[in-house]
Amino acid sequence: MAIIKQTVSFKATPEKIYDALMTSKGHKKITGRPAKISNKVGGKFSAFKGLVLGKNLQLKRGKKIVQAWKGKDWPKYSKVTFSFKKTKTGTKLTLTHILPKKYAKDCGKGWKEYYWKRMKKIFG
Repeated sequence: MAIIKQTVSFKATPEKIYDALMTSKGHKKITGRPAKISNKVGGKFSAFKGLVLGKNLQLKRGKKIVQAWKGKDWPKYSKVTFSFKKTKTGTKLTLTHILPKKYAKDCGKGWKEYYWKRMKKIFG
């Protein structure tokens, strides 16, 4: 197993960042690809036109999101945690993704390219 840990800051409240990640419309705006996101614990989601599938394990608006994630062709789920911390200028978001080693390099790049880079354009 591998662990990806990335921290990014945005000029928006933790609740705004949380809502963008946890709504179908917000997620699509971030990634540019269709998404169906349940905002309930135990609810399922899909992103990138169904290439990523998962389920919500723990949700605390503006504080934490814990999800089971898997690529469509992955044999089992990985664990993704988004932690939000309010700062003077907005939000510090920390991602922790525990996943099989063979997917770590691509996923690490994917988080930066498809999430953080695009979220910086939206939220500064």
